[in-house]
Amino acid sequence: MVLVAFLWSTAGVATRHLEFARSFEITFWRALFASMGLLLILPYFQGISVFRKIRRAQATLWLSGVCWAVMFTAYMVAFTLTTVGNVLVTLAVGPLLTAIVARLLIGYRIPPRTWAAIVVAGCGIAYMFASQIGSASLWGSLVALSVPIAAAVNWTISQHVHDQGQDLVPAVLLGALLSTLATCALAYPFQASVHDITILGLLGVFQLAIPCVLCMVCARILQAPEISLLQLLEVIFGILLAWLGANEVPTPPVLLGGSLVIGALVANEWWGWKSR
Repeated sequence: MVLVAFLWSTAGVATRHLEFARSFEITFWRALFASMGLLLILPYFQGISVFRKIRRAQATLWLSGVCWAVMFTAYMVAFTLTTVGNVLVTLAVGPLLTAIVARLLIGYRIPPRTWAAIVVAGCGIAYMFASQIGSASLWGSLVALSVPIAAAVNWTISQHVHDQGQDLVPAVLLGALLSTLATCALAYPFQASVHDITILGLLGVFQLAIPCVLCMVCARILQAPEISLLQLLEVIFGILLAWLGANEVPTPPVLLGGSLVIGALVANEWWGWKSR
């Protein structure tokens, strides 16, 4: 899971070394190579039945696929609009947004410790966003915010269909394919160099396809709090890689806001883990 967090964290620094690819073209190439990688990886783990599941997909599988597509697309677009630190700290509020969405849609009971974490993390995000008012980077942070929102809806869907025995793993492939199709026209005219396509191809396979599958394997062994805590390493790894690999120094609002978010999440998961 530590390896998964590290692989996920490489997207930000990689985008800083692109030559000509911008915005939706970045998402298109990454999603395309991720789709090709998943077309090979998922049948290895689940057999050719994975394609039958997609062909006979129910509405929940398609909805999960759309959530994955939003996450894949907005994630990379956000990096082109704001700093790596802003994006990763915004993504870190995912577990807390998930608790709120699950409360609204399926009646999940939110314990007091999580409400406290939501308030503290919300203050951190609000401070970070307030520091960006009037700058273009605010749009990048808002685009990044759509990723944890989509992830929260996706997790709630997974919980809803879990007791029905429905497998939503093929939704990852479906999301990659939908992201590729959705950004194909928006990516025109294509400007990426061979250098850019190589970087985005590596991201599609090693930053997206392989880590997603590894994460599903880890979920069979690790408990949910362990996974949530280890996922937070993506924020630390990502900011450090952008700092060391692209000289993108995190701003004071990112450091302060990020500390509040990460601290609230660690305290919430650790407290819940110990109480259980």
